Amino acid sequence: MIGKPATALLYSLLKDGEKRPVEEIITDFSTKIPRSQHLYICSALVVLLEDPPKFLKPTERLVAFALLHHAYSSPQSSTNPYLSLLINAAADEKTENSEKSFILHLLGGTKEVLKLSAADYVNKFDPSSQNFPSLDQLQKQYLGKTQPDPSNSFFKDAAIKNVIPDPDVPRGCDVNSPEFDLQPGVKPKIGSGDREETVTGVLQSSSLEGLYPHWTRPCPPRLPVLEGELVWVNPDNTHEPLWDLGMCADTSRGAAVRDLIVKALKGPLAPSQQEQVLLELTSDPKLVYHCGLTPRKLPELVENNPLIAVEVLIKLMNSPEIAEYFTVLVNMDMSLHSMEVVNRLTTAVELPTEFVHMYITNCISSCENIKDKYMQNRLVRLVCVFLQSLIRNKIINVQDLFIEVQAFCIEFSRIREAAGLFRLLKTLE
Repeated sequence: MIGKPATALLYSLLKDGEKRPVEEIITDFSTKIPRSQHLYICSALVVLLEDPPKFLKPTERLVAFALLHHAYSSPQSSTNPYLSLLINAAADEKTENSEKSFILHLLGGTKEVLKLSAADYVNKFDPSSQNFPSLDQLQKQYLGKTQPDPSNSFFKDAAIKNVIPDPDVPRGCDVNSPEFDLQPGVKPKIGSGDREETVTGVLQSSSLEGLYPHWTRPCPPRLPVLEGELVWVNPDNTHEPLWDLGMCADTSRGAAVRDLIVKALKGPLAPSQQEQVLLELTSDPKLVYHCGLTPRKLPELVENNPLIAVEVLIKLMNSPEIAEYFTVLVNMDMSLHSMEVVNRLTTAVELPTEFVHMYITNCISSCENIKDKYMQNRLVRLVCVFLQSLIRNKIINVQDLFIEVQAFCIEFSRIREAAGLFRLLKTLE
């Protein structure tokens, strides 16, 4: 595909064959068209010389052959890439005799014919004065030896040309006949029209290559895997996105709860404030994840506001961090509020058995290690009441801790609540 200026110049040179000597046309071709464009111009001439269809008139075809021969002329004529095209055209029976004779003069290096215009050469041509050799003879003479066209291939022969004849024009019809010229006031015939416009349009819009068949190149088979050879593994990289459902969530509703939780860590809340926190957590259980409470802050909430601590822990039962909260609750200092929280949790949700056992063990150990007798007696009473509540509500299996609890009751048998717990144990044996 060449540009519009080059197309106009090329077609004007082809038409000059009617009146100008061929050698002048060749000179203009060499001076006006850069050598870097010769390949594209010559490829366009090859498209125009295809038969069928016949784009060019006889005089224009002679000029085209002369340009193809001159564009790559050198002392060694076999280097011309269009030499095979010229030889095949000179030996083709469908080619006009005047055209074959002209090509033979070009191949033979006769310069006298170039001094004539293409029209004068056609008019003065004498068929009896020219001998037309066969294709084999021409190949031996100009190619050095008989060889096929190096540009031919199975794919090229099977290609669909990018320019095809008009199917509406009858086969064998002389396209150069004056009847195809546009006549004013007469209905144009099929196939008539402006040939110059058609040729320039083909050169500017058509590719110089045809439609070639697809060259199927199957993948080579895999080699067998030898014993002891590492096998290449292609892991499945299909990953499902993990959505953060809390991202960009509206946390403005939890602002009041966060402020109240901060106050609850520092001291007891007023009854109205406690009620507000409990209502907010009940209406939206997810607020517990945005209230600002962490496992490290749990002991402060338990000591100052045990009811809120119970509600928060209930809402956190499905959290992956609930085990950390339980660990902190077990290891904190034993008090009335911590036992109240654990007791309420045991009646509200199902706590892990190991957590309850560990908390009971911690309570017994705290009672044994305290030095203040008054505080010791008070804590023992609380622990005994707490254990009786767990046993009567069947929260724990007393047989799992029977020896440890029994030893605790015997050690503090002077205290009435411990004696009552001991009698309860004996009734369960």
